[in-house]
Parts: sequence; structure tokens; C-alpha cells
Amino acid sequence: MGIIERSLSELANYLDGEVVGDANYMISGIADLQTAVASELSFINQESYLQYLPESSTGAVILSAEFADKYDGNKLIVNNAYLAYAKVSALFESLSVVATGIHPSAVIAATAKIDSTASIAANCVVGEFALIGAGVRLYPGVSIGDRASVADNTLIHPNVVIYHAVSVGKNCIIHSGTVIGSDGFGFAPSRDGWQKIHQLGGVIIGDDVEIGSNCSIDRGALGNTIIHDGVIMDNLVHVAHNVKIGKRSAIAGCVGIAGSANIGENCTVAGAVAINGHIDIADNSHFHGGTIVTKGNSEAGVFASATPMQEVKKWRRNSVRYTQLDDMSNRIRQLEKQLKALLPADPAE
Repeated sequence: MGIIERSLSELANYLDGEVVGDANYMISGIADLQTAVASELSFINQESYLQYLPESSTGAVILSAEFADKYDGNKLIVNNAYLAYAKVSALFESLSVVATGIHPSAVIAATAKIDSTASIAANCVVGEFALIGAGVRLYPGVSIGDRASVADNTLIHPNVVIYHAVSVGKNCIIHSGTVIGSDGFGFAPSRDGWQKIHQLGGVIIGDDVEIGSNCSIDRGALGNTIIHDGVIMDNLVHVAHNVKIGKRSAIAGCVGIAGSANIGENCTVAGAVAINGHIDIADNSHFHGGTIVTKGNSEAGVFASATPMQEVKKWRRNSVRYTQLDDMSNRIRQLEKQLKALLPADPAE
């Protein structure tokens, strides 16, 4: 792919912004203020970035009217600089192109239906009765199971595995190594060991969902695991069977969600959060990193748990005190009783 160049006037029209400076100035990439060169665009969305302006070699800066007078060079003035940066990043995407059509090395079942505008790269496998929509891009080594469907304009990166009877919506992005539709962790104990419970449900992924690399989303035991529209998911996330994640929720890396948990809409779950199964999380709930969520909540809020980092000597002392809490609580109750016995009786009692 050749170098992508855009004039500042083109970028301003795309972002619905205003150019101050040379409207014909050409931009060929985006970089931060510290490393940008004259052909690249940078952005400022908070005051702390202003310190880098004097030494920056950037060709132009995206910023809001609030900071417009802080820079004398070429600039694009917008309402929301960070959102504008996010939008303009799409114009400089350098992802390799998958040719439209089916690569000769791909293995396609005779009963599969593949839109003529889809792109199926080398060594992909598409199973029986699978449906591949318009503009879908399957990068090398993707496996699509029997009766699975991938809707229009979805991009699936190399070596993703989509099991049988999984439905993926429109405009989704799924990154390498992710597995969708593997068996949930269902076993019944017996005297002879563990009896497997075969997972008979599926997975439904809505539209505009992005799933990071090396995630695992299990199929439902009976019903479906459901990831609703607009959900974004970081790398190394495990979603167990029959979990439901509401629209536009964001799940950060290394999160584990146990079976049949229901997460509401517009929730944010920071890294390494553990969510118990069979609980309901209200819409607009937000969890700090490392939180252990053992019970649900019926109202929106911000939640945290786990002890923050401490100097190790202090942590050791506090760890010992933690084991003494029951004893301390009992002693306080005894002291309260003794104090009450010493005080004059309340006439109102």
C-alpha cells in the first residue's frame, strides 16, 4: 500500500472542523507531539500535552477552541479533539488488503453461501451451511464452523475460530487468536468423576462489536451467550456460557465473567476484574481494575475492591491485622457491653 496523504482542508471537512493555517498542507500520518515529524498530525485533548508543543516538529495539531491560542502553527479546531483523533485515524489505516474473492487454498463447503463481495484469504475454512455477508474480510487461517454466520462488513483477523451455530453481526472486528463458541465449563459431579454437560446453545454477537485478541467466548449450555451491539472487548477476556453483555459496554483486558452473569448497558469493566456467575449488573455500572464482583447491583454506580498497592512492610503488617478482625470485633462488643453496664440507666428505656 502506498503512502496515504490528506490535505488539512480534506481533514477539516471530514471532521467538521476549522483549518487555521495552510489549508493545502499535506498530512501522511498521525503521531504524538514528542515524535511527530513535519508530515504528521498530532492532537491535544488536555492541558498537560501543551508542554510538548515548543519542541514538537508536528505539521499540524488537532485541538479545541480552548487551546487554539496556545499554538501558532497549522491547526484543526474541533469540538472534541480526542474524538476527532479517533475518527481521523481511520483515514490512515495501513492494514493489508485481502483480495475480493476466495483464495485457492481456502476450503469452502459446498453448502456455504458467500457473498460475491466478500474476501476469503489463504487457508480459511468455511463450514456447511455457513453464511458470509457482503464485504466480509476473513484473513488467513480463519475457521468458520457449520451453520455459523458472519454479517456484512465484518473483519476477522488471522487464526480466529468461530464454532458452529455462532452468529456475528455487521461491522464487527475480531482480532487474532480469539475463539467464539467453545464449550462452556459445564460438568455434573458423579462417583466416577465429572459427567460432561454438552453445550447446546450458541453465541450471538451484535453489530459494531470489537473483540480483542486471544479472547474466549463460550457458547450457551441451553440458551445463547449474547454480546449486544456496540460492545468493545480488550485482549484476553473470558466470557463464560450464557453471559449477556449489554449495548455499548466496555470490557478491559484479563477480565473473567462467570456463567449466566448479566451485565447491563453502558458499563465499563477495568482490567483483571472477576465477575461472579448468575448475578445482574445494572446499566451504567463502572468497576475499577482488580475488583472482585461477588454480588449484583440494582442501581448504577462506581465500584472497587482489593487493597491498593502498599510498601511491602506495611502490607505485611496489615495482612496480619486482617486475620485479627474477628477477634478485634469480639473484643469491641465485649467492651461495649462493659461500658453500658457502667453507665447510668437511661430513663427513657
